[in-house]
Amino acid sequence: MATSLRRIIADGLKRLVQTQPRPQRQRRTGSPSPARTEPASPGQFGSSATVEVRGRDIGSPHIEWCPELDGDPDPGEVIWTWVPYEEADGRGKDRPVLVFARESGGTVLAIQLSSRDHAHDRGWVRLGHGGWDRQGRESWANVRRILRVHPDGMRREGDLTDRDDFQRVVAALTRAGPDGPRRHG
Repeated sequence: MATSLRRIIADGLKRLVQTQPRPQRQRRTGSPSPARTEPASPGQFGSSATVEVRGRDIGSPHIEWCPELDGDPDPGEVIWTWVPYEEADGRGKDRPVLVFARESGGTVLAIQLSSRDHAHDRGWVRLGHGGWDRQGRESWANVRRILRVHPDGMRREGDLTDRDDFQRVVAALTRAGPDGPRRHG
């Protein structure tokens, strides 16, 4: 009985393989290209992933303009990290963010920047120009979107912000409502 069942399965598999079309071989032109695999960007996965947080869930961060181009993310600096898309579907991209606060656990809080003009969009504040944008475009800060960045999730420092520009963005964060952080002192 078991032998005949094996024979039936083997015959069925042979027929299946014989009726499947053979894959067409791709014609190569030029030199072969290596397999393309994109390395993970700092801040994309794991414990150092950059995540979106609600203002009411961040506790009491220390908000202070204290940039120092020393390789660590500091309030008042624009840094680059992987930022998840607002759709929260696992996709995102590497982009600049403005660090505005330091948390006691070593992470920093930041807001997403954009070079697209948001002059008439609610929740966006003009940050100005800076060395973080190689094309010298004006940047806008999204004060309705707070991101938690782990120091290992930072790809690179971009540049320092002007103190007045930083304070203008922080004031807009404070006005943002329950999901905007509150400034100390």
